[in-house]
Amino acid sequence: MKEILLLLVLVLGLGVNQGLCKNGRILDESSFGYSAISCRSYSASILDFGGVGDGETLNTAAFQAAVNQLSQYASDGGAQLYVPAGKWLTGSFNLTSHFTLFLHSDAVLLASQDINSWPVVDPLPSYGHGRDAPGGRYASLLFGTNLTDVVITGENGTIDGQGQLWWDQFHGKKLQYTRPYLIELMHSENIQISNLTLVNSPSWNVHPVYCSNIIIRGLTILAPVTSPNTDGINPDSCTNTRVEDNYIVSGDDCIAVKSGWDEYGIRYGMPTKHLVIRRLTCISPFSAAIALGSEMSGGIQDVRAQEITAINTESAVRIKTAVGRGGYVKDIYVKGMNLHTMKWVFWITGSYGSHADDNYDPNALPEISGINYRDVVAENVTMAARLEGIAGDPFTGICISNVTISMAPKAKKYLWNCSNVEGISSAVTPSPCALLPEQGGSGDGMCDTPSEDLAVDGIKLQTCSFALRKNS
Repeated sequence: MKEILLLLVLVLGLGVNQGLCKNGRILDESSFGYSAISCRSYSASILDFGGVGDGETLNTAAFQAAVNQLSQYASDGGAQLYVPAGKWLTGSFNLTSHFTLFLHSDAVLLASQDINSWPVVDPLPSYGHGRDAPGGRYASLLFGTNLTDVVITGENGTIDGQGQLWWDQFHGKKLQYTRPYLIELMHSENIQISNLTLVNSPSWNVHPVYCSNIIIRGLTILAPVTSPNTDGINPDSCTNTRVEDNYIVSGDDCIAVKSGWDEYGIRYGMPTKHLVIRRLTCISPFSAAIALGSEMSGGIQDVRAQEITAINTESAVRIKTAVGRGGYVKDIYVKGMNLHTMKWVFWITGSYGSHADDNYDPNALPEISGINYRDVVAENVTMAARLEGIAGDPFTGICISNVTISMAPKAKKYLWNCSNVEGISSAVTPSPCALLPEQGGSGDGMCDTPSEDLAVDGIKLQTCSFALRKNS
């Protein structure tokens, strides 16, 4: 009996599309359904390209051959690559347009531990040089540039960055180039990253940069809370992004919104705007649930965060900037936070430092304005707020409403620390600093999120499926 893997891709209500039949090994007879921005007309398994899921055989060439082969169907309904159960050791490989990478629930992509095998790419133009070292950076495990219509999804299959080697290199100051991320897409549009478990990234986990129309949902991201720079999701100079239903345990910010670094980001001039973050759960004892900056020199505007839960996290929503950054952070709306054990609920700092190099412009002052928080409940908090603008460049339009903060037994003596900021407050406990005068009333209607939806909320997902069948 000859076993044939037949992956049939179906679009709900449209019947069976043409599929690729490849010789391969079948694990069981199953069908899988998933939601995606696009369904595909063709399918194949990594087994069809010589992949071996034993955790020891290097599969980089197999993955790249599969992507290259399936790219021929980009103009004919696209293609998907199925990764069955197993441990698939691989180095960095490039994705293609009109393509889906689907991981079985028991599939694990293991990042190669051979540092010398990782390709090196140029620094990002909006950063000027790498973050760990002045030169280039190692390409991300899953990488792509100038793509459209890319889906990376599964049944909560796992991508394991095996980051300990990289963390040791970082702490030992032995890195020649900046550590790789797990997923990075550049200059791309119509992207979905969903229903995956990402663990032990060498550095940042998910990094869309210079992209538009992005959905990131249903991710579980895990790293030791002491691991260096293991940010969860970092939208960077992106437009129209939806980040929802994610659970993140991180050694750095769970979500960090960025747009370039000092003079390089100012020159590149591409902001992050129209970003929705909803239903985030974060644990990060030394960083923020959501950070805006510190690399914000291209600007950050119209960020809407809702239903945020943070547990044992240093701060809730933190804005980080400095003299020399330039750019702006404005029109920020945070509504509905449930916070447990925090150092600071509100933290804005204008003295973050950490410059790209010594060539930054000391006259490039950031604009921080229109920062809105409402409907916040926090408990076991050390200090309610630390709001520090820049002398001669006050941060304005701060609005805080309907907030109840319960302090920790060993809370700071002064619960609010405010300087060089301007704003208002209403129905806030404990009472805020004098620079945020109380407006009276219940706070209804103050500091609220705009009622109109963003364009990214109009992106609808289709129901896609494929079947594994055993033929005679």
